[in-house]
Amino acid sequence: MYEGAIQDLVDELGRLPGVGPKSAQRIAFHILAADPGDVRRLADALTEVKLRVQFCEICGNVAQEPQCRICRDPRRSLTTICVVEEAKDVVAIERTREFRGRYHVLGGAINPIGGVGPDDLRIAQLMTRLADGTVTEVILATDPNVEGEATATYLARLLVPMGLTVSRLASGLPVGGDLEYADEVTLGRAFEGRRRLSA
Repeated sequence: MYEGAIQDLVDELGRLPGVGPKSAQRIAFHILAADPGDVRRLADALTEVKLRVQFCEICGNVAQEPQCRICRDPRRSLTTICVVEEAKDVVAIERTREFRGRYHVLGGAINPIGGVGPDDLRIAQLMTRLADGTVTEVILATDPNVEGEATATYLARLLVPMGLTVSRLASGLPVGGDLEYADEVTLGRAFEGRRRLSA
């Protein structure tokens, strides 16, 4: 639609996840109209993140050193590992301040249609971490969708025979939601995870 550099920018922005053609165009024109100093800071931040950020050699989380801050923290329990799909899931769980163990980032979920199998994930690294017997519980915190369920089922089949306590994050109805809008899977999970109340 446009020529030269502006079209190249729209095309590159459009390749980002969640950015459609109209959003890419809007962002491109925002950058075009922005102060050169702001654009330079954005470009520097993009370059810097590619140069300095890496994946933790232990858990696969994002880090600026060989090990992430969670793996370096001696106060974190070594006996519990929470398995997540992506590094952004670590941030979501950390915000709850409920989990005090360590993490393992798989780098995705099993998705045969998308060409992602177990060998494409960091499952071998997880098995290596579990080999010395320090870990006693593994929490499977994969997404509550088809791919996440397939990944959790696959991992459970590997881990349960090792004598570990394997648990899955509970899922169910969101606070403030209406029953009539909940899908069957969510309602089913809510029934499975119901708790007994006491007076």
